Amino acid sequence: MAERLLRADRMTPMLLPEELRDWVAEDDLVYFVIETVERMDLREFRINVRGTEDVQYPSSMMLSLLIYCYANGIFSSRRNEAATWRDVAVRYLCANTHPDHDTICRFRRENFAAVADCFLKVLELAREMKLLKVGVVSVDGTKIRANASKHRNVTYERAGELVELLRADVTDLLKKAEEADRRGEADPGKLPEEIGRRQRLQEKLEEAQRRLEERAKERAERERADYERKVEEREARKGSAKGRHIQPPEEKPGAEEHSNLTDSESRLMRKSRNEAFEQSYNAQAAVDADGSALVLSARVSVCANDTGELEADVRAIPTEAGRVRAVLVDTGYANGEQVEALQAEGIEVYCPMRAEALECRRRYEFRPTDRRREKPVAYTAPWRRKMIEKLASPESRRLYARRKQTVEPVFGIIKSVMGFRAFRLRGQAKVQGEWSLACLAYNSKRLWSLWEDAEPGQAKEGLPDLLASPRSPRSSTRWLQSRAPRFPASAENFSPSREGRSSSIAVFSH
Repeated sequence: MAERLLRADRMTPMLLPEELRDWVAEDDLVYFVIETVERMDLREFRINVRGTEDVQYPSSMMLSLLIYCYANGIFSSRRNEAATWRDVAVRYLCANTHPDHDTICRFRRENFAAVADCFLKVLELAREMKLLKVGVVSVDGTKIRANASKHRNVTYERAGELVELLRADVTDLLKKAEEADRRGEADPGKLPEEIGRRQRLQEKLEEAQRRLEERAKERAERERADYERKVEEREARKGSAKGRHIQPPEEKPGAEEHSNLTDSESRLMRKSRNEAFEQSYNAQAAVDADGSALVLSARVSVCANDTGELEADVRAIPTEAGRVRAVLVDTGYANGEQVEALQAEGIEVYCPMRAEALECRRRYEFRPTDRRREKPVAYTAPWRRKMIEKLASPESRRLYARRKQTVEPVFGIIKSVMGFRAFRLRGQAKVQGEWSLACLAYNSKRLWSLWEDAEPGQAKEGLPDLLASPRSPRSSTRWLQSRAPRFPASAENFSPSREGRSSSIAVFSH
């Protein structure tokens, strides 16, 4: 039988203009993102102001573009711009307009505070949809690479040595430049540029020294209260029972303390003893463990460990999301003061004193018995003993088992599925905004998935107007078409609907 092949004719023009929405799958996330953002109050967002009085891209379109691109692993502003040409769903989202990468980057950089507000609005939407029931929360952190090289770190002592070397080099180059001027010779080595380059490096090193001195003083201040307490306890003892003299906190940078010349707020961190050190930030997340697996709070810390992060993570959960009853954390969050502070407010904390593999032991352990480190530890702190007793009950163990089933998959999706493994911006404030945007994209993706997985006949009482209309599986397009007339296309209220297609093209045809 002869083969019948479809003719790929790329030269025949289309007789009628195509509808972009017909090229997008009915169950695509883009519909949910557009409709969700359109119902948000975006007056706090800043748009790019130009002196030419050109029509600007609306905040709703730009925010939808960022959320959808982040949810699909497109993080660079240049790749966002390329997606407006190559990706059909992104092209539909932008109504066949193409904001340049500089516009996208500036909009993202200047609206991180407004993005954090939208993060809360998505959680409120989830509560209205009855998909979020905050009660039990899982908290954990993950290391995400900073936009800096670990080889750009310098210690206080080495920075001082390099500053002296640079001063000598600059003095030598200045002498050479003066001699060349006296002889009237051309400067083949471009001495002025070389001098400027060395002076800029010298300024960076001196700034790194000042930062290390400030960190050392701040650390000494934090340790001073503990030092004074130990001194009082020692003075209260008599004779040889006093023990050794208590050393005061050191106010000078230590030999191992360093500062990065590219991103001074990032730190050298590693995931475990088996991993290599990387220039990173510690991204924290509190995740709903009652079924939705939505991120309730997203923080960024510069501390390599999680010992002091528990209380801040729980406090960052907005009250609008619901009341937290229990918190599940791993042994890295074992901090007696913070645990007792939360439990005094009625929030039960479940924190094992040993590794999670020992607390939730597998029935069939693969490691040989002689290679397991299971030496018992005699804990003396009262709060540790109470925690061990609490986690010994079958109910607590079943509850604690939710931790690895909730927060760990969230990090896996963000880092492996979405591909968010490194920050693009520098500085803790900007990195915090970028992490909030990544978690906002994850929550939008997760919320859409929860709604799509709901049974068609499930009761929808109390749901917001956004999703209240009856639907059948994979009927997103019909549902959107029924609501399209509510969104006239204009610079202030943008929506790529069928009815507003011609007007939207006219508005953005400049």
